[in-house]
Amino acid sequence: MKCYEIIEKLETLSPASYAESWDNIGLLAGRRDKEIKTIYIALDATDDVIEEAVRLKADFLLTHHPLIFHKLSRVNSDDFIGRRVFQLIQNDICYYAMHTNFDVMGMADAAADELKLHNSQVLNVTYEDDISKEGCGRFGRLPRKMSLAECAELVKSVYQVPNVRVFGELTDMVETAAVMPGSGGSYIQDALRSGADVMITGDIDHHEGIDAVAQGLNIIDAGHYGIEKLFIPYMKEFLHRELQGVELYEAKIREPFTVI
Repeated sequence: MKCYEIIEKLETLSPASYAESWDNIGLLAGRRDKEIKTIYIALDATDDVIEEAVRLKADFLLTHHPLIFHKLSRVNSDDFIGRRVFQLIQNDICYYAMHTNFDVMGMADAAADELKLHNSQVLNVTYEDDISKEGCGRFGRLPRKMSLAECAELVKSVYQVPNVRVFGELTDMVETAAVMPGSGGSYIQDALRSGADVMITGDIDHHEGIDAVAQGLNIIDAGHYGIEKLFIPYMKEFLHRELQGVELYEAKIREPFTVI
């Protein structure tokens, strides 16, 4: 299967038109006409990921976060981004990123489904027409009313994270939740408007957390990687279903930091 044919499949799932204007998605390196027999899926194009893709002789690297985000004025081994791009091109690996387009068409529903939210609705609408509303995050009712402590344990279980940070009283009862994979600080007002009792997200700083609680919104911070790593099994399942004769590999799930 050709690279451009795989891209067509990916953009059927998460059209490029749903990406934010500031984002950098799509084919960031490689040949559209390359024959693809092996795909490697990861959240980020780190040194370890690219080295593993090279070792596996992957033809195509698929990540959620784009390696090339800001303008590159040169590509050489002096810069770590340039070094990675050079390694991809040197090994003839096509590199494709699906970021905010997947956040809207893929990630949001998947995160809500893991929590089994009832009556799930879009948290932050970025696209709307006569038929539907699309956007980032979701909010809805939890499977049952529970304490904030119980909700934290639920989050740890469904997203398979070793720990979470909780802002709010653990004995508080919560019934409705907003979930925003990735960095959720700028979506706190959306969660408040939704009427959610708790927001489940990542990258919440001290002031964002305590200010949210002061306004009646508990926060469970499962980390940026903690929720968004669901991109890897999600895309592996999708590609396994959609592609014939292409071998799929996935990056090992490994938290990017250690809490001691």
